Amino acid sequence: MSIDKAKYPLLSEVGLPDDVKSLSNDGRKILADELRSFIIECVSQTGGHLAPSLGVVELTIALLSLYSPPFDKIIWDVGHQAYPYKILTGRRDDFPTLRQKGGISGFPKIGESEFDSFGVGHASTSIGAALGMAAARDIGGEDYRVVAIIGDGAMSGGLAFEGLNNAGASGKNMLVILNDNEMSISRNVGAMSRYLTDIIANQRYRKIKRGIWELTDKVPMTDQLRYIGQKLEDSVKSLITARPGMVFEGLGFDYYGPIDGHDINETIKLLHEIDGLPGPKLLHVLTKKGKGYKPAESDASKFHGIGSFDPDTGEKPTKGCSELTFTDAFGTAMIEMTERFDKLCAITAAMETGTGLDEFHAKFPERFFDVGIAEEHALLFGASLELSGIPTVVAIYSSFLQRALDQIIHDAALQKIPLTIAVDRAGIVGEDGPTHHGAFDLSFLRSVPNLIISAPRDGEELRRLLLTAISNKSGPFVIRYPRGKLPDCPEERALDEIPIGSWEVLREGDSAVVLAVGSMVATAMDVAERIETELGKSLEVVDARFIKPLDEALLGELLARHDKIITIEENALEGGFGEAIAGYLLDRRWGGSLRRIGIPNEFVEHGTRDELLAQIGLDAGGIFASISPFLEIRPI
Repeated sequence: MSIDKAKYPLLSEVGLPDDVKSLSNDGRKILADELRSFIIECVSQTGGHLAPSLGVVELTIALLSLYSPPFDKIIWDVGHQAYPYKILTGRRDDFPTLRQKGGISGFPKIGESEFDSFGVGHASTSIGAALGMAAARDIGGEDYRVVAIIGDGAMSGGLAFEGLNNAGASGKNMLVILNDNEMSISRNVGAMSRYLTDIIANQRYRKIKRGIWELTDKVPMTDQLRYIGQKLEDSVKSLITARPGMVFEGLGFDYYGPIDGHDINETIKLLHEIDGLPGPKLLHVLTKKGKGYKPAESDASKFHGIGSFDPDTGEKPTKGCSELTFTDAFGTAMIEMTERFDKLCAITAAMETGTGLDEFHAKFPERFFDVGIAEEHALLFGASLELSGIPTVVAIYSSFLQRALDQIIHDAALQKIPLTIAVDRAGIVGEDGPTHHGAFDLSFLRSVPNLIISAPRDGEELRRLLLTAISNKSGPFVIRYPRGKLPDCPEERALDEIPIGSWEVLREGDSAVVLAVGSMVATAMDVAERIETELGKSLEVVDARFIKPLDEALLGELLARHDKIITIEENALEGGFGEAIAGYLLDRRWGGSLRRIGIPNEFVEHGTRDELLAQIGLDAGGIFASISPFLEIRPI
């Protein structure tokens, strides 16, 4: 697929870092404008992380004007801001396939391009990865440069500070670029700040400073003099500039900035100035999310990650009832729960809109907490709130919940704290791909004692399970649900709790029993209808809404009247619900046949949710094909 040369005359000639290096100052500005327009045009069709990528267009051009990947290592944190980098490192013509099945990934991916030094998708990993590459360079006697670009949001993650602490102490030559578009420490922009940064980056200044430091080494009471000198330097910096870099300098980094990250020439100039300086360095650049596209500048949260939209207006298609998602149902149910629990609190880890809590935040700001990209802290904070008598719900994506497993085990389950954990994006998420699929939560949660795990089949059951979870006092309660659309249109019904550990028979049959979990219940019902129509066999379908504890009473009844059991789940087969049933049957020496259907033992690539479910056999057609021959098997 080739780019429109009439529409993008310069970008059509620029597709690799060497092309960027050859541009004049005016050429770089023209490239920035064309690059921004191209990204908006493509993402309006494919969806994606628009605002973060628009914010780093100039920074990316500046980086590629100096550095030479793949020889030099450029590592993006999270990676949702790497669209300009992808386009300028050989993937320009493929960019319209962004996040489409068979197309390029929405995140840096080492299997996709040699220019992607490290695969990412979750936040706060860039500094640690950069340090590893810097250490490998020194061990191997090589001389490439290492740069990590991390946003201020990702800097809120504890892993980022662990990396900073280790990198600062290591003394390794590496550069961390803090891409700051929100932080309050960014107010020090202006002539004086730029002037002092120029001085500190200047080689002559560093020689003078080093000379004075060496001179004090020859004077008695050196330690005392150096301590006084350091305190004086810190005080002067604080008094004159209130330098935000003091915290980074305290961790062992030389700090530069803040500078305007949209001024390409200024950014290139400073990158050149600090390029040869030894040790760990941190460059603080200020950018604006959604830069150059007014709708995204006005509402960066909406355009952080967005589906297709009208590029002229920035508007997304209006949702009808058939377009409502489990996330929408959760957000609505949380508002409803406040009528019964007047102190109810909600916590999220930098995903207010993504988890459907934006309306809750607007109505109850004093009881809403966004802790930033800090899932471990979200769980710990929530457990402490709940322990203190405040009903609390923590909403986190399944793939991000992996980071907080220790808090689930140690801080919630061990102490039997009845925290409600809403696990969004459980199962196949679609276009964001393997870094975001929630394929493993049942597997890593099922073995935790004192933990209740549930999965609603529709919006009404989600609503009832949420009430059950918040009312529960026996231990932490997990509700996991997919990114997908609701199979029903929610209705106003009387709200009642669901007995913990209870399943529900939705369809009777005598050929086999299907135990379906959450999102797979509606699919199982469709398959059962097709099996009866085409094969003349009847399936009993059970909504196995509790993965832990199992409904052993109903399960015993089912075993007494069926010799074939089928489990269907949108989770990895290894360690999932099917294995729980297999273990139960094995312990009881059941003599029938079991067929487990779920996500195979592989990382599923990106595509639409429907495409991927079909690919792994979790759509109605795939499940029909799996079940049909199984129904002919005669148990031993």
